[in-house]
This record gives sequence, C-alpha cells and structure tokens, in this order.
Amino acid sequence: MKKGTFIYLVMALVILVSCSGNQKKKDDKNGNNQYEVLTLVPDTVTTFNDFPANVQGEDIIEIRPMIDGYLENIYVAEGATVKKGQLLFKIRNPQYEQAVITARAAIKSAVADVDAAQMDLEKVRPLVENDIVSKYQLKSAQYTLESKQASLAQAQATLANAQTNLGYTMIRSPQNGAIGSIPYKIGALVSSSTTQPLTTLSNTGNVYAYFSVNEKQLLSFSSKVKGNTLQEKLNKLPAATLVLADGTVYSMKGKLETASGLITTETGTASLKATFPNPLGIIRSGASATVRVPRTIDSALLVPQAASYELQNKQFVRVVKSNNMVFSVAITGKPTNDGQFLIVQSGLKAGDRVVLDGPNLKDSTIIVPKKAIADSLHKSLN
Repeated sequence: MKKGTFIYLVMALVILVSCSGNQKKKDDKNGNNQYEVLTLVPDTVTTFNDFPANVQGEDIIEIRPMIDGYLENIYVAEGATVKKGQLLFKIRNPQYEQAVITARAAIKSAVADVDAAQMDLEKVRPLVENDIVSKYQLKSAQYTLESKQASLAQAQATLANAQTNLGYTMIRSPQNGAIGSIPYKIGALVSSSTTQPLTTLSNTGNVYAYFSVNEKQLLSFSSKVKGNTLQEKLNKLPAATLVLADGTVYSMKGKLETASGLITTETGTASLKATFPNPLGIIRSGASATVRVPRTIDSALLVPQAASYELQNKQFVRVVKSNNMVFSVAITGKPTNDGQFLIVQSGLKAGDRVVLDGPNLKDSTIIVPKKAIADSLHKSLN
C-alpha cells in the first residue's frame, strides 16, 4: 500500500469516529436516554377480598300439620311466592267436623237446661218471700242454675276447641315468603309427628349471606381496624357487595355482621354474615354467591406491575437517585384486584422515583427522567 493511500484511510477513519461520537451526543440530547419516572405519592385505594357464601332467608319456617288426616288439597306450587294468611293446604278428617256438630248440639242442650233452671229459680223465689216454702229450696234452685251455667260454659269451651281443631285442617301461611319443596301428594296421610314437614317457607325480604374467614385473616383484620368488639370493627368497613352465581353484581349493598363468636376447631374458621335487602325476591334461600368485602387504604404507595421485575423470588423496581443514577431496590407488595399495580408494603417511601420502562437498564446507569403523571395511572383504581 502506498504511503499516501494509508494516510488517506487513517484520516477517513478519524472523521468517521468523530461523526459517530457527535451523533451519539446528539441522540442523547434528543432524548434517546429519556425514561418515564413516577414519583410516589400516597393515594387512597379500595381493595376487596372475595369469600364464597351460602344465602339463607331471614326466616325459614317448617310448615307442619297440627292434626292427623289426609291431605285433601294443595293450593300452592313449589317455589311460589305467598302472602301472610294465604291458604296453602287442606287436611281432611271427618271427626273434627263431627266434633263441631256435637259441641254445638251440646250447647243447645246446655242452654235449655240453664233456661229451665232459671225458671225454677223464679218460681221458688216468691214462695220463699211469702214463707210458703223454706229458703233452702231457693238456695237449691240457685245452685242448680249455677251448675247448669257451668255446663253451658264447658259446652262452649268444647265447641271452641273443636272449631280450633277444625281450623287446623286449613293451613295458612304465617308470613310472606317463598314456598320450598312439597314432598307429599294429595291423599297422603299426614300427622303432627310426621318426619318431613309439608313444606318450608322462607322469608326473603332480607337475606343472609354466610361466609367463613380463617383465624389468620380474623387476627389481621382485628389488628388493623379499630373497635372494642368484632361488630364495632365490622361497622367501620364499607358496605359489602354480593356477586351472584352468574357473576352479576347485586344492585343493593349489604351490612357485615357477626354470625358466630367462636372459631370452629375442625376447620379453624369463624362465621360471618352480610345482610342484604331483597324487596323483589330476586335472591332465593339456599343460593350460592360471593361476598365481596372492601377495604380502604388511606395512604397507599402504588407501583405499576409493569415497572417491577422478579429475581430469585424477590420483587424489584428501579429507583432513580438524586444524581439521576438508577439502582435496583427490593420491595414487598400486594397486587391490586385488577392486577395492574402493587400496593407497596416495604422497600419504598413517599417521594421515591421509580422507572416505569427500560427493562434492560443496568444499575448505575444515568438517565434523563421524564415525569409520569400519577393521577392518570391511578385513575382506573378509583
């Protein structure tokens, strides 16, 4: 190679390197080293826990016969909604009808006896007053009248009892509610000692959604919420939500209440309930649902899940120091219900700056921070 040609190649290489350096500085100046950075600010966040629940009506009543007899009529269908006083069943037993007839006849006889005794008393009274007969006959006539009046009262009581028994043949609804299954058919022999009830009646004006929490959850809740009793602590929580079996959210909110003050030793859980109004009867007793219990955190630090990464089972984020140098910091956090954010529990504090992008950034890298707007990031949570 000639000397002139060599010198020309060296000069061309120097110019190329110089241009490349100038281009890199120009690219850095134009923002190729910029990264979005979020400054952590405390925010109010509502999270929730879901608990499988079993729904029961406010009152569940077993409808049983008070007398023996044959089921003559069934006036309602299974699952029907009934009103208080509505006729449900009729039981056939002729002896109760005959008992009423007999009692009424006995009353007529007793009334006649009372009238006769009254006449005897009125006949004896003037004779005693004129000293024609002894006054003891007047006393005897009075005692006879009182005896006949007592017999009349007994006959009237017998009629009332017979009418009550006859009334038991017509079974009416003791309250508003929904009819359960009816295991008997017309013609079946029923009695007050029958094992199965005629049906069940559930009042679903309000419904109770029973659910269980384990001992650890109960202790955590008790330590974080103020109150002298469990019910006082539950009263401080926002209203609960009921998620129905098809995934729809019930329109009315519920109140959390204690259902049992004991922890079941077999399962290690305590029972709670949420009361929901059910004026339209949409929710039926025995249904399955999910109780969603909200919890409000007043000063939560939120980091987008996308800004974190996992290494050796630990969660990390990239934090920008005051000199704009990036360092990885280990944190602990709980995901929000939508999975988009981490609620920071340790590792970060208010005012820290977290890099939102740049997954390949290495520690000690100096960046140009670009401020991210926290409100736009958190808007989906509230």
